[in-house]
Amino acid sequence: METAMERRRVETVSSPDSVEDELELSAVRHRPEGLEQLEAQTRFSRKELQILYRGFKTECPSGIVNEDTFKDIYSQFFPQGDASTYAHFLFNAFDTDHNGSVSFEDFVMGLSILLRGTVQEKLNWAFNLYDINKDGYITKEEMLDIMKAIYDMMGKCTYPVLKEETPRQHVEVFFQKMDKNKDGVVTIDEFIDCCQNDENIMRSMHLFENVL
Repeated sequence: METAMERRRVETVSSPDSVEDELELSAVRHRPEGLEQLEAQTRFSRKELQILYRGFKTECPSGIVNEDTFKDIYSQFFPQGDASTYAHFLFNAFDTDHNGSVSFEDFVMGLSILLRGTVQEKLNWAFNLYDINKDGYITKEEMLDIMKAIYDMMGKCTYPVLKEETPRQHVEVFFQKMDKNKDGVVTIDEFIDCCQNDENIMRSMHLFENVL
């Protein structure tokens, strides 16, 4: 049932092109942060945020995305492979407060880092993606899970077709280089140091940005 407050909110809308009005209209379930605040927290301009929000609202009228919806949207970009597992890991990386949903703020903050962040910021974000259980370390198994998910999504459109053991071979090479003290886990300092000082790994990280 529509409340009086909701009726007044709708009645006060005068311009459908106003982002502020759009934000108000989305308040039935979720109200994004103010535009000025997002502009200050990201590297997007006011106009860019307006365009991003309209696209987000088109796909997600409620203002939030659950994992199933996220997978459906993401799979559209990779119809040649199985993107569901990678989309699961990616969703968890965007879901920074781990509440099972991604809001517009979550989405735009992550996108700002991926598109316009510094190398350090991008590597921090990538580390969080690979750290599946969020315990502050990357294990070889976690790295393999991510790598397999990427190959499941991209492998069918590569030439020559990748062999099943290829992800494990790549992980063995990467992990040996990253795990400097050979304790079986990779810390964020080891991860960043290795990525910044190894041209091959850095190139691979840039390639992975294409599927982030």
